[in-house]
Amino acid sequence: MITALYSDQVIAENAPMDRRLAALVLSRGNRIGYIASGPDTQRGFFDEKQRYYAKYGLVLDLFVDLDALSGDEEINRLFSCDAIHLSGGHTGDFLRRLRQSGMLDKLRSWALDDGILVGTSAGAILMTPTIAVDALFSGGSPDAVQDGAALDLLPFEFFPHLNDDPGYLSALLRYSETTATPILACRDGEGLILGNGLVEIFGAPLTISDGFAEASDGGRIADLLSRA
Repeated sequence: MITALYSDQVIAENAPMDRRLAALVLSRGNRIGYIASGPDTQRGFFDEKQRYYAKYGLVLDLFVDLDALSGDEEINRLFSCDAIHLSGGHTGDFLRRLRQSGMLDKLRSWALDDGILVGTSAGAILMTPTIAVDALFSGGSPDAVQDGAALDLLPFEFFPHLNDDPGYLSALLRYSETTATPILACRDGEGLILGNGLVEIFGAPLTISDGFAEASDGGRIADLLSRA
């Protein structure tokens, strides 16, 4: 399994991570499937990603609307892709759609079977054990989230857009005192590629646990992955 976690994606600061991700995907093929977090009737977000990936020689040619899955043929086409992209959007709604469509467990199994899974913002949060930290974006408390269990592919929680509000860090520090799971927090332009022996950090994400924040360390993350 290889996971690529972006805070944001279509910005110039992500070019080093983009190039590395592209090399990993191109070692297998060039097709990426796209799972939308919610309705995208005009395909605006999809078209933007299609152009974005094309710059790296990658073909984003399959759009999956979880509210309108057409059956096994479409699912098989998705899981025959060389990588799958989970879009940004409303994390809670995305999780609900994955559950209701029966895709949550299927996607987890595909990823664990040596898949390459790419997540932007909400899509990256979903790769972790719980979407609890997403509550901060709507002014809520992660501790109050009751039904946030997600794909559980990684042994930490993920928080994007750390740079958007100066209050996010203090809220994450408080939350880290009540959860045993470390939190990796990224500003836009930062991210991580993990799995199959890879621990690649782009920018300066923070690892937050037990009320403290420090620069993410590849060795510590590798240790977390090995014990997961």
